[in-house]
Amino acid sequence: MRIHRRDDRGWTVVAVTGVIDVATAPTLRQTLQEIQFGGSARVLVDLTGVEMIDSFGLGVLVGARKRARSHDGDLAVLVTSDRIRHVFELTGLDATLRLVADPDHVLDA
Repeated sequence: MRIHRRDDRGWTVVAVTGVIDVATAPTLRQTLQEIQFGGSARVLVDLTGVEMIDSFGLGVLVGARKRARSHDGDLAVLVTSDRIRHVFELTGLDATLRLVADPDHVLDA
């Protein structure tokens, strides 16, 4: 898994590529915590380059969403793959997490 961070229109965009699983989820969690506790209130997690995400990865995103809400921030997840979106739908997390298919819907808001 690789993580790239950039700032765009008042949001911190965290682009993830590869696999988010039990082995890599802690690295993503640490990155998101550092960003959120470092003062970035609005975070967009870009999963465009993610090949697979398991329950550990989903848990990291749920935790990041809770942190954002508790600090008057926002967290959105960019999902363009039908396969990855299906994972969120199967687990019901599409109702919990703010999933977007187009980053401009978030970044321009």
